[in-house]
Amino acid sequence: MMTRTQQETERAQRPQPLHVSLVALPEAAVSTLSGIFDVMNAFSIVPPDDGITKTPPFHVEIVGERAGPLTLASRVPLVVQRPVAEIERTDIVIVPSVVLGPEGWVKRRYPALVEWCRRMHEKGALICSACSGIFLLAETGVFDGADATVHFGYAQTFRDAYPQIPIHPEQVLVVAGQRDELITSGASMTWHDLVLYLIARHAGATAAQTVARYFALQWHQDGLAPYMVFEGRRDHGDQAIQTAQDWLAVHFPVANPLEEMVKQAGLTERTFKRRFTRATGMSPIAYVQRLRIEEAKRRLERTEASVDEISWQVGYEEPAFFRRLFRRITGLAPGNYRRRFQVPAYAKRPSTGK
Repeated sequence: MMTRTQQETERAQRPQPLHVSLVALPEAAVSTLSGIFDVMNAFSIVPPDDGITKTPPFHVEIVGERAGPLTLASRVPLVVQRPVAEIERTDIVIVPSVVLGPEGWVKRRYPALVEWCRRMHEKGALICSACSGIFLLAETGVFDGADATVHFGYAQTFRDAYPQIPIHPEQVLVVAGQRDELITSGASMTWHDLVLYLIARHAGATAAQTVARYFALQWHQDGLAPYMVFEGRRDHGDQAIQTAQDWLAVHFPVANPLEEMVKQAGLTERTFKRRFTRATGMSPIAYVQRLRIEEAKRRLERTEASVDEISWQVGYEEPAFFRRLFRRITGLAPGNYRRRFQVPAYAKRPSTGK
């Protein structure tokens, strides 16, 4: 039987779980916050496996400006376990995705949270955001000049608000900083990738694989380009280019669309190309390609037409060229895209034939 001194020595030698501070604020999305909390706290319920340690690698707490009840963006209440004012040190800070209202992100609304995150970074903590949580963390200044990602639906809003932070919304996970301490994940469910990355980093790859299997989580290894919907920029104020865009939105499959756009705009070809690129941020040909591929994506999702047929329908006579272009823009071959995004047979409403 161990003496008390021996028991205390054994406890002291055991690896201590990393303290994870999951930041709650009124704009937070309950699904991301609760999902991260449940998975990172789940080592006691995951069935034994070679990759699961007896001592949980994380101790996760929900923290905020003050302890007690807090209503989140979807009007779901939760309880903040500890105020950040009581936390002098933590190992990992995670800000979950936030839902932006019509007014967008309101800066300087949470100065205490911003200052606390900055101080934790100075003390060595990893600073992480899931999806749009980067809006709060951007105010700390620690991401200035560092690569990051954000939900592609908020990308332009973020660029306008924080031009000093280069963002890559097509990327699932971005790890930056001198110590790899600045970690951001992209759209919505990429919190899976963030959590699995943290588990792999601190508990090992086998543990991450075990947790992924148990919760049916997935790494988004193909990136987020397949999920992104192309919408050409239209807030440029150039009426001639706007007219060309309006025409192109309907007639993009026609042969030689550039020639017709030049006619629609009433400009020389050289002037049109220069103004179009300046207004939209893309060359006319690249813009046409994006429109055609976007339509091809919809047809792959919603019809049973062959890839060759869809290639012709959106304006490409050479299916091989279409396939190469589709993969370059979306990151997936057309057939793989269809398998990923078409509604599976088991989810389709059964026929009610008479």
